[in-house]
Amino acid sequence: MRAIAGLGAALAILSGAAPAPSHPRPPYHLLRRVVLGGEGWWDYVTMDPVRRRLFIAHATQVLVVDADRGTVIGRIPDTPGVHGTALAQALGRGFISDGADSTVTIFNLRTLRVLSRVRVTGRNPDAIVYEPVTRRVFTMNGGSDNATAIDAATGAVVGTIALGGRPEFAVADGRGRVYVNLEDRSELTSFDARTLAAAAPWSLAPCEEPSGLAIDTARRRLFSGCANQLMAVTDADQGRVLDTVPIGAHVDANAFDAATGLAFSSNGDGTLTVVDARGPHPRVAQTVTTARGARTMALDPRTHRVYLVTAAFGPPPAPTPEHPHPRPSVVPGTFELLVVGR
Repeated sequence: MRAIAGLGAALAILSGAAPAPSHPRPPYHLLRRVVLGGEGWWDYVTMDPVRRRLFIAHATQVLVVDADRGTVIGRIPDTPGVHGTALAQALGRGFISDGADSTVTIFNLRTLRVLSRVRVTGRNPDAIVYEPVTRRVFTMNGGSDNATAIDAATGAVVGTIALGGRPEFAVADGRGRVYVNLEDRSELTSFDARTLAAAAPWSLAPCEEPSGLAIDTARRRLFSGCANQLMAVTDADQGRVLDTVPIGAHVDANAFDAATGLAFSSNGDGTLTVVDARGPHPRVAQTVTTARGARTMALDPRTHRVYLVTAAFGPPPAPTPEHPHPRPSVVPGTFELLVVGR
């Protein structure tokens, strides 16, 4: 048997085929579902890898969940139209974008106590990101096509950046630059966090209506989730779309795991697309079944698990002139956390 095994290995080398790994990694799958309860819609999920907490935007509050136990350990209330949470670990502060009243709630990361509220220089702050070089927080104001810069230490507003389109997700590259998808223009733009000068936008064609955005800071790659079921991979320095890969429908969030080289797309059709981005050309490695509506997520860089949220849906309300295509209703008490891993 040893001779046969050795011959097989030799033939594999001669034919140019690599021998199969002895212990292949298991695929991603749904590990756990945890009912969180409550009512209303949800948005961004943010992971605090230091304190092992998840910050989940839900209705008019942020739920704080123990990421390992799945238990609710706190709530940050009175965040009307809440969208997202940004974490400034060096300062021990968190920042919440309150879309309905165009403010940012600043809170203590350890105690969760609200410290202050700041009014932004635009309407409907949606995505929010902390930039570590300047120690500034930036809100992407979806109702006014601009971004607000806030000094994270003092809470003072320090400037406004005109973006030229409706911003969606944003990421910081760790070098003082912030990138943001422009959903209504199918473009990606960036700005200098120090000077607040915006660069000319880049086309993401064939990507349409980009929402989710993630970054590989080592290889300088950006991953945009597109409404036409594509993930666009862009050179962060030259602005060229390098590749696209197919994803599920109704994407909202993207994530990138620097340790594994995998990019993720959470899709409202009930799938999580796993993309292997390690080689010269990204490829879909797996499509994981999640649940309908699970389109926002957070990645845990320590365990490499993905956390998503969704709920059960009822019939939509009657159409009105203001809302001719209303969203379905959310069944009270069914809001839940999904944990995906290996």
